[in-house]
Amino acid sequence: MTDWLGLLAAPRTPRPELKGRVLARALAPRRRWPLAAAAVITLAVGGGGGAWWAYRTIGTLTTERDGLAARVQALEDTVSTFIHGPATRLIQIPVSTGGRVGSVTIFADSVRHRWLVRCDGLAPNARDQAYQLWFITDRGMATAAVMPMDQDKPMVMALEMPRGEGGEADQRVLGAAMSIEPRAGSASPSGPMVFHRLL
Repeated sequence: MTDWLGLLAAPRTPRPELKGRVLARALAPRRRWPLAAAAVITLAVGGGGGAWWAYRTIGTLTTERDGLAARVQALEDTVSTFIHGPATRLIQIPVSTGGRVGSVTIFADSVRHRWLVRCDGLAPNARDQAYQLWFITDRGMATAAVMPMDQDKPMVMALEMPRGEGGEADQRVLGAAMSIEPRAGSASPSGPMVFHRLL
């Protein structure tokens, strides 16, 4: 029916040698070496890269974990020393900043000459300002810490009380104060006073 236009060529029988070559090629075992070699190389490179990445990631995470564990241990030691120490005095100072009521809590350890200070409810600072905590001493005001607060969350810090060159306490700490200063801090209070408290 399809040959009504005479478009089909007359069928021919293939030469015997062509038939033999086609059958030999079809039945011959195929060489899969190039494909297998490519797969092995891909797995080796991918596996090696993955192992290197895992090694680096584990090393980084281990270092981070060790640093965090050391910080937690130091904080636990500091907090337990301050809170449970017989020479620790608790001073809680109510403050008002930016229309908000908050507090500054000082755990003063007179034996180790350290303070643990917690600030709660303080308004975040402007970009160019910071809270500055002061020791009120018998020799005047001495800076304790510059505390830029950019977020609305509590801040906790441990502070060493002023000491002389030989390591002894050469200034008697009589109280604490906090002012709002330029971001880098000031040598003496110059901004608005948040609190001024003799102990």
